[in-house]
Amino acid sequence: MDAMVLEQARHPLVLKKLEVPKPGPGQVLIRVIACGICRTDLHVIDGELTQPKLPLIPVHEIIGRIAALGNSVADPQLDELVGVPWLGYTCGQCKYCKAGKENLCENALFTGYTVDGDYAEYTVADVRFCFKLDEKYAAASSTPLLCAGLIGYRSYRMIEPLAKNVGFYGFGAAAHILVQLAVAQGKKIFAFTRDGDQQAQDFALRMGACWAGGSSDSAPEILDAAIIFAPAGALIPKALKDVDKGGQVICGGIHMSDVPSFSYDLLWGERMVKSVANLTRSDGIEFFELLKNMKIDVETELFDLREANQALEKFRSGQISGAAVLVMS
Repeated sequence: MDAMVLEQARHPLVLKKLEVPKPGPGQVLIRVIACGICRTDLHVIDGELTQPKLPLIPVHEIIGRIAALGNSVADPQLDELVGVPWLGYTCGQCKYCKAGKENLCENALFTGYTVDGDYAEYTVADVRFCFKLDEKYAAASSTPLLCAGLIGYRSYRMIEPLAKNVGFYGFGAAAHILVQLAVAQGKKIFAFTRDGDQQAQDFALRMGACWAGGSSDSAPEILDAAIIFAPAGALIPKALKDVDKGGQVICGGIHMSDVPSFSYDLLWGERMVKSVANLTRSDGIEFFELLKNMKIDVETELFDLREANQALEKFRSGQISGAAVLVMS
């Protein structure tokens, strides 16, 4: 099979011919239809996440069909459509797993980081961490739902249900999915992009934001909560300045640049800063159940598997509106 392999951090991926992997006990072999590119993939490839399995097949937003079953796997069935997210395994025995917080598992494995992902025509995955999907998700454009959608949704669930005015800082794959859900639930979304990025601001307005401006701008209304999708620590004090007393600032990424010092008055008034770590299987079940009753448009730019390096570079430089997706030939 063809695969794009990371052999060393901060180096381009290498196209290789590899044997099709065999599923082990409790695993399934998946024939990949498409895979989305996530900001986390850049953090892995650029060496900002420092403990990858090397060599590594990156990426974790997988949609594909079951091609073979390992031992002790009875369900799902062959040719069934499944999605594979970031969380690839948990031990079930540590204090976090026992407390229902498997996203914090001390022994977790992560797809495209500590186990191989899907920049390849086939991949294997723990069947317990695969989501069975309706056939309507068989299109390549559905892949961002498996991480941008899921992590975005977990971030979104952390804000108070009564929050009306919500700021999104960084408007890419996650934000353009979540803005549609939030607007459908009656919230007003204020989108903050890189200063001067008119294209991203126009995109945010088109997807449903009521206002869009640069990250240094002030929203026309005070915010009840904010979600930071961009990996920029400097946005934390800015978001605290923008939210009302009792407001929440949710950091939705796995990696962020250093947070600058800021005066206590920005935090005072029972404002809160909280990070999001990974996801749980129940997040995915709840998210896809919610999508049954609403239509989400996912904007994608498609690339062939062999164009992975070009796709990553366009994504890194902010030239992608929505999400970048690799499609298997």
